[in-house]
Amino acid sequence: MKTLKSIVNVLVALLIGVIVAVVIKSTVFQFAHVAGPSMQPNLVDREQVAMLNLAPIRHNSVIIFNAQGEDPNATSKIDYVKRVIGMPGDKVQSQNGVIYVNGRQINQNYISHNERNQGTGNWTLSSLGEQHDWQVKSATVPKNMYFVLGDHRSVSNDSRYWGFVQKDKVAGVVKVPFWTSTASQRFNINEAYKHWSTK
Repeated sequence: MKTLKSIVNVLVALLIGVIVAVVIKSTVFQFAHVAGPSMQPNLVDREQVAMLNLAPIRHNSVIIFNAQGEDPNATSKIDYVKRVIGMPGDKVQSQNGVIYVNGRQINQNYISHNERNQGTGNWTLSSLGEQHDWQVKSATVPKNMYFVLGDHRSVSNDSRYWGFVQKDKVAGVVKVPFWTSTASQRFNINEAYKHWSTK
């Protein structure tokens, strides 16, 4: 009888452990793989990252979102990884590789001066919306939406071309585990939100 009770206790403990693990994975974090070069040099193709489902989204946060319905070329569910530049209500513009949010120059130390100038372009949200015929045109980032860019600006397919990302499309915030990448690359993904403005 004692043996049967011990077996039942072990099985119950294992079942509880499995349930807790599933709940944590589905609501707290999960692992994902980066696809493509759009976040180089900070994230590389096929790199494994953690995605925190409930983490707050801030300026310079790197997010994973479902691009279907955002990018017109994404005709089925596909996840994109990009950096949040504009939050709801923000006015965003770029001049000669320098990005301004609400008139303040943002910190782009996560990419080189050359990378900013070669790929970012000169624009405002209004000019991008007109040029690319965005579905939602606005001079500021609309409520419950984000403006996102890839770090590898010259190859990234991002908000400059198709517009804003809806909040409910965001799966989570990317964090690079301590055992991967370099210290500076981890900092540029995990900590950049703490240093988003130059002033």
